[in-house]
Amino acid sequence: MNLYRQHLKLIARSNGFTLIETLVAMMILSISLVVVMQLFSGGLRSNKISNDYLYGIFHAREKMEELLLSEELLPGSFSGEFDDGYQWQAAIDFIAEEDEASQKMPVSTLSIQLDVSWRMGSREKHCNLSTTALTDKKETEENTE
Repeated sequence: MNLYRQHLKLIARSNGFTLIETLVAMMILSISLVVVMQLFSGGLRSNKISNDYLYGIFHAREKMEELLLSEELLPGSFSGEFDDGYQWQAAIDFIAEEDEASQKMPVSTLSIQLDVSWRMGSREKHCNLSTTALTDKKETEENTE
């Protein structure tokens, strides 16, 4: 029973936390909350950037498919704008046919370069796609003359 009384006396002597202990605990808590909030806002910012690039890639693929499926694929520069603020520019050029065998082929080779751009704050971001396509040589010669 004597041990029990000593334990009660020890509890009675402690008057709670000191002011320093409380301040230290509050500082640790506030620093932890600031770090957690910064991580959360960084995650939201990364999500926004990722979505912008995803839309850029989607628009680039959509426009490239549209160009490749067009009935007359002619050399030149083309540009336009999507409804959500993304712009595109396409450059279609002949690939030089230097040897005699490639000049006798019934097809021409075209290089297609596509650039999709958008504004992110004060900076401009880009997404580029490129491919080559074959077209009938007779059709391209008739349309260029």
